[in-house]
Amino acid sequence: MSPEPLTAGIHLPQAGPAASGDSIKEVAQFAEELGFRDVWVSDHLVIPSKAKYPPSAYVFEPLAVMAWVAAQTERVGIGTTVLVLPMRNPTVTAKSLASIDQLSGGRVILGTAAGWLKAEFDALGIPFDERGPRTDEALEIIQCLWKEDHISASFPIHGAEFVQMRAKPQPVTEIPIWIGGHADVALRRAARVGNGWHGAFLSPSETSKMVKKLQSFELKDGFVMSMRTNWDPLEDDVNRILFEINEYVEAGVTHFVPEPRQKNKTKYMGSVEILADLFSQSGIHLSNN
Repeated sequence: MSPEPLTAGIHLPQAGPAASGDSIKEVAQFAEELGFRDVWVSDHLVIPSKAKYPPSAYVFEPLAVMAWVAAQTERVGIGTTVLVLPMRNPTVTAKSLASIDQLSGGRVILGTAAGWLKAEFDALGIPFDERGPRTDEALEIIQCLWKEDHISASFPIHGAEFVQMRAKPQPVTEIPIWIGGHADVALRRAARVGNGWHGAFLSPSETSKMVKKLQSFELKDGFVMSMRTNWDPLEDDVNRILFEINEYVEAGVTHFVPEPRQKNKTKYMGSVEILADLFSQSGIHLSNN
């Protein structure tokens, strides 16, 4: 089996002081111009007032941002890092993502995980301790709606009953599903239903352990090992970033999603441009054609 190509995306300024419709649009267009394969958005609906992370409660809803980006770009992929499925109605989510995929010409990537912020689940009235089974069943529902027609099926955890039901449009082609999370149950979920694994903020040594566990399973062809980072070359040592890129590649990472920490659009775009150069220096070819 030939090694997977090395690729990179970029997190959009969706949250905090840099977030606005114009900044999201311009960074997405700039990323497309630079050749980044995809652009990414996060998922938080409500955030505790005293939370240290996420650092801002000002977060645009991710599916709305995906639709906005789809209308402003032509080629770049559009993904979630990550959509917290157990917080959402899976039928509505499947419909929204399939619609965005159709409207964008087949550019959606579903990064998803079970979630970690209990207070957010409490605010939504969703049992935190049920997030694992709810995630698994939500994925079943979504894939059923994306692939089948005239559906008759029961999904007891969500209380969903389909009797000869239809849901159109379906995705242009199969939407890639990248499973996030670092626990063994998340890695097993990625191997069972995913087209990739999407880790976040792990060290290269920690990542290597995750990749080895994943490689012990039977994975789908083209399975992606993705890592989200908080690299910001306007604040971090660029030589350190170059070193870490190589360390991650040696650990088995095949895709990167850095998230600059800049608080205004101009500096955010400056970080994106330098990151593109650093990836090129590391042998990661940027192209979304």
